[in-house]
Amino acid sequence: MDREAETAATASRLSTSTRTITEGPEPKHAQLRAILEELCDTTLKPGELLPGERVLEEQFSVSRITVRRAIGDLVAAGKLRRVRGKGTFVAPNPLVSRLHLASFSDEMRAQKVDATSKILLSARDTAPDDVVNFFRSQSTAQHIHLRRLRLGDGEPYSIDDAWYNGHFTPDLLENDVYNSVYTLLEKNYGLPVTEADQTVTAVAASDSQAALLDVSPGSPLLHIVRFARSGDKPVELCASVYRTDRYRLTTRVTRELD
Repeated sequence: MDREAETAATASRLSTSTRTITEGPEPKHAQLRAILEELCDTTLKPGELLPGERVLEEQFSVSRITVRRAIGDLVAAGKLRRVRGKGTFVAPNPLVSRLHLASFSDEMRAQKVDATSKILLSARDTAPDDVVNFFRSQSTAQHIHLRRLRLGDGEPYSIDDAWYNGHFTPDLLENDVYNSVYTLLEKNYGLPVTEADQTVTAVAASDSQAALLDVSPGSPLLHIVRFARSGDKPVELCASVYRTDRYRLTTRVTRELD
């Protein structure tokens, strides 16, 4: 579907809304924001194009300033995203991780998001010192290096830069590494990931990361480093960077009482 047809289709669905904007104590931009947010939640899918400002003006009999403020509020809230020269689109749903051992693919599937990957690098090579130390291998040993751009519903969420223990997975790259490597480790090698040490920090996006993740250079990213094991076997060291508007970490904490 081309842009004009997509805009027309979305405008048609918008016209079925029974909500109107009225004079009253609630500002018009807040009323329009609520209508558009409901449209994003119930009618439009992530990646769909929002009707243009003129269409919204005419549909709801409001000013251009009102439309721009409502859209701006939803962009700031992460519900919409602007693409220069193309328009305003429904933003992808954020991936919520509960800090449990699950692959990116499994987490996306659980939240009904289509997970795909783009391979940026795949090689069998000698590893840096931190990987060698974790794998307890010789510095000359060959390990599996896999860097992937992780996508949800076609939109970039993260970059995974992972090393896998070549002693246990010598032919890993001959498998389908576009999808869950954790599934491959368990089914093909008998190495289910059972525990991991994980560190989360904040970093600024480099130029290359920004280009891949479709953010501005210097934008804040979540940096997660995971040292994963299968029993007592070290199998993966993965450093990932995530878009902060598309990935959230949540956990439950408890207090131990005497």
